[in-house]
Amino acid sequence: MPHIKPFKAIRPAVEVVEKVAAPPYDVIDSREAREMVRDNPYSFLRVGRAEVELEPGIDAHDGRVYQRARENFRQMLATGVLIPDQKENFYIYRLSRGEQAQTGLVACVSVDDYLNNIIKKHEHTRPDKEQDRAAHIEACNAQTGPIFLTYRHREDIAGIMKEWMADTPPLYDFVAPDGVGHRAWLVGDGETLGQLIAAFGKLKYFYIADGHHRTAAAARVALRRREQDPNYSGGEEYNYFLSVLFPHTELMIMDYNRVVADLKGLSPAAFREKIAKKFTVELSPGQGPYRPHKKGTFGMYLGGAWYRLQAKAEILASSDPIDSLDVSLLQDNILGPILGIEDPRTDDRIDFVGGSRGLEELAGRVNGGMAVAFSLYPTSITDVMGAADLGLVMPPKSTWFEPKLLSGLFIHSL
Repeated sequence: MPHIKPFKAIRPAVEVVEKVAAPPYDVIDSREAREMVRDNPYSFLRVGRAEVELEPGIDAHDGRVYQRARENFRQMLATGVLIPDQKENFYIYRLSRGEQAQTGLVACVSVDDYLNNIIKKHEHTRPDKEQDRAAHIEACNAQTGPIFLTYRHREDIAGIMKEWMADTPPLYDFVAPDGVGHRAWLVGDGETLGQLIAAFGKLKYFYIADGHHRTAAAARVALRRREQDPNYSGGEEYNYFLSVLFPHTELMIMDYNRVVADLKGLSPAAFREKIAKKFTVELSPGQGPYRPHKKGTFGMYLGGAWYRLQAKAEILASSDPIDSLDVSLLQDNILGPILGIEDPRTDDRIDFVGGSRGLEELAGRVNGGMAVAFSLYPTSITDVMGAADLGLVMPPKSTWFEPKLLSGLFIHSL
């Protein structure tokens, strides 16, 4: 069974929380981050993406970036922008936009549960990205961005959190610039803490929804510190990592789309001809942007026009849970054999665009110099958990969860 524990969060002062809270480090680039912090000295991007305070073009992995992150983090503590809680708590974090809402528990979970596959993963990680986040954790001596975990819904957990939210005023309550509402409650009552620990202890597994590299980095730091302290007890804070746990029934996965820089020497007509061997290719209905409405269909923007692709029966026949994913159909039948992108994790000819940016972003990228873009039908959360249960690895960039958890709301000091 997985373990959760309360912790003494470092969190923003109420009066500046809206200015501190920031997008996760990995969903915006340096240019966007610099723009966002320009008129906001409180933004947590000054910790999560500290290169924004250094010269443009600096390598985000430069040692000076981690040093600046540490300095900015300490400055925010020293000036009262961030305040450490004095006792261990859980926190409830609710995100809402329109009719969609998801409510999670902010807690620390066990590195050993991750190492022992009780916290299940579905993606490979890249060592360079692991090292980047590990260096950031070491520089700040804290985990500054929560891991997005999910679990199979339980009514008892939902009931405990619903009752607490109904009876307790929120700690934070604000709407971010993107329209997402963020509300949080502090759970410090000993009896309720015990109820939550017991209820979560009835689950068999947790699943990483988003944050594989941050999880691997937290484990890397923990193992390194254990080597440095052979008499460690297991109770040290570095043996746990910051997470928000959401029931799988409340999650929304959006499309995670692809853009490719060139057609590997093919003309658009020749490219369409090759695709037509495995897919039906027709102009998008109405000739506007095409968003797939079911598995096995894809949108393609090529040469100024949108197309609808439908996978033919011969490539839809697989019962393999990974091969039958839409991201696999695209990779195995177009990106790999036709465009020569064998490893999308490392090939710089391909880029990935989260569905929240819209189909207009895909057309804009192609009109701006890329060669072709593909829109995909979203992967389901049951596909994610099913693959993880079987110990399988999904293709990279298979899921784009929305809304995103903000950084800087809850920080776990080691």
